[in-house]
Amino acid sequence: MCGIVGMVGRNEVAYDLYDALTVLQHRGQDAAGIVTCHGDKLNLRKSNGLVKDVFSQDHMNRLRGNMGIAHVRYPTAGTSSSAEAQPMYVNSPFGICLAHNGNLTNENELNEDLFRTDRRHINTSSDSEVLLNVFAHELQNVAGIRLQPEDVFRAIERVHERAVGAYAVVVMIIGYGIVGFRDPYGIRPACYGKRQTPLGNEYMIASESVALDVLGFEMIDDIKPGEAVYIQTNGKVHRQQCAASPTYSPCIFEHVYLARPDSVIDQISVYKSRLKMGEKLA
Repeated sequence: MCGIVGMVGRNEVAYDLYDALTVLQHRGQDAAGIVTCHGDKLNLRKSNGLVKDVFSQDHMNRLRGNMGIAHVRYPTAGTSSSAEAQPMYVNSPFGICLAHNGNLTNENELNEDLFRTDRRHINTSSDSEVLLNVFAHELQNVAGIRLQPEDVFRAIERVHERAVGAYAVVVMIIGYGIVGFRDPYGIRPACYGKRQTPLGNEYMIASESVALDVLGFEMIDDIKPGEAVYIQTNGKVHRQQCAASPTYSPCIFEHVYLARPDSVIDQISVYKSRLKMGEKLA
């Protein structure tokens, strides 16, 4: 279980990402990380620990940029090493960072394919690094010199064909935007929203709606099973179903235990669902 968040803003996004991680802290207490994009430069801080302990004032001052993604981690795969804290980065194509909530059940098979066929090296035991490299490889295969929205969606289609398991993901592509997508079963949650500012609209993708609420974002929708939402740096939003046969089959523990009670997941209030489950059990 982990928490993910991504933002395309009109102003600096680091403090909003920090606040979003704070309200998603229940989804992971082992490690935290934020990466921002300032022009063509990445600024990254991640380490083991709680959000309040990982980021000092100096760290926050260095996280410049109007776009970024962030992560809190509870390790259910790999190790507890700080090397497996997220977001993770790969430099080709374009420069891509990824934050992932979920588990891949065919990680070993993918790892072998990446090494022998795709010629990509995995340096940790994290399935998130595997997923990052699968996405990066597929994007490299379809993208031209300039990245187009349809390239992003085609790459995610291939990810759905190759990756088996649970994944809610936010990806930042340097110079282009952020992408949020869910596995074809919608096992782990993700939603996105909009906030109006004098400089224009800002957008956020997060694991739970509570992260949007506390920062004044109006929720637009849940990301559907198999769906992807691509938010460009200019504020244009693209949305497309990328799975051949999406089927809603979420993890029951999201509403039972994992999510905050003040969140709404897939249009169901977590608090109200727990009340109803209690009534049925009484």
